[in-house]
Amino acid sequence: MRTTILKWTLPFVALGLGIVGFVGINAIAQEPEKKEIVDTRPVVKVEPVAANDHQVIINSYGEVKPLESTRLSAQVSGEVVSWHPHFVAGGIVARGETLFTIEKDNYEAALLQAQAELAQAKSQLIEEQAQAQVAADEVKRFPGKERTALFLREPQVLSAQASVKSAQARLKRAQRDLDNCEVTAPYDALVVSRDIGVGQYINMGTQIGELNNIETAEVIIPIAGFDSVFLPERVKGITATVIKTGLHGFTRQAVVDRDLGIVDSATRMSSLVVRIDDPYGLVNKQQAIKYGSYVQVNFAGTMLNNIYRLPQELVNNQMVWIVNDEQQLEPRKVKVIREEGEFFYISDGLEADDQLVITLPEYPQKGMAVKIAGVQDVKKVDALDSATTEKL
Repeated sequence: MRTTILKWTLPFVALGLGIVGFVGINAIAQEPEKKEIVDTRPVVKVEPVAANDHQVIINSYGEVKPLESTRLSAQVSGEVVSWHPHFVAGGIVARGETLFTIEKDNYEAALLQAQAELAQAKSQLIEEQAQAQVAADEVKRFPGKERTALFLREPQVLSAQASVKSAQARLKRAQRDLDNCEVTAPYDALVVSRDIGVGQYINMGTQIGELNNIETAEVIIPIAGFDSVFLPERVKGITATVIKTGLHGFTRQAVVDRDLGIVDSATRMSSLVVRIDDPYGLVNKQQAIKYGSYVQVNFAGTMLNNIYRLPQELVNNQMVWIVNDEQQLEPRKVKVIREEGEFFYISDGLEADDQLVITLPEYPQKGMAVKIAGVQDVKKVDALDSATTEKL
């Protein structure tokens, strides 16, 4: 009986043990790890571009020089009796100030003599005119009698009139010589040199010194070919800024006066002349710009319309990179028309709101898929989620 029971129950026991073992094995078995999908696209930073108008600033350098320089010479001969205390090298003299004086005695005497000669000539003219009037009255009393021009004293009157004019000319020269005994400054001037002293006898034409005009200075600035195309059609009257660099640098206002009208055969540059009023600051009380100083000059050129300004490091061989709508790299050929400082100015090749790549991957390729830094790629996230779901 026991044997029969064991025979019937043993298969059920074995089946139960198998089920328990299977459940146990499934319980302790680990779920296979999901395979992570890695996004290998490089990350780039982008900025949208926008076109703007740009005022071209032309920059050049030049030396400050006087508008005019005068070598003074004596117009009369004589002994130097005095000279202005500022009539020394480096001195400043104002327009009309007497620089030095030549002894006047001889010229004052010559003036008195010329005045006397003029008075005598006028007296002779009055006498001859009176005698001519007497002759004219005589002709009226005897109208039928023919009279000569000598009788009417016409040549005598003409001679007396000529004597008066000659005496007037001598008086004018005598007055001029006397005035020239005092040599005055023709303009506000910086004295470059003085070659006379008190007691020195000088002859007419002797050089006595040199002056530089300080009412107006000029700076001749070269304009390179790549800048000349951006010059306005009319340069005269354009406001310019003169910059003196250095520890105590400063700026002064000036104006473009003219174009020299030639192109240098060696440098292929044209030149403009910039004028500075009152360079030594005597009137406007500004910082003096000394002659011989090397200065920088800036002034406005033409206005560029719808221009893109990009840092130079983003432009390589007239090409930039953008990210297109598919988030792929795309090279763009651009036209650089001007360079100013660290920027290129581009007229063609870009469109408004193009996404300009400012941080390129190491080996950029056309069509390369990229991720934009700081922007969530919704399309890519959905694609990755779909791929993960399918694998599971």
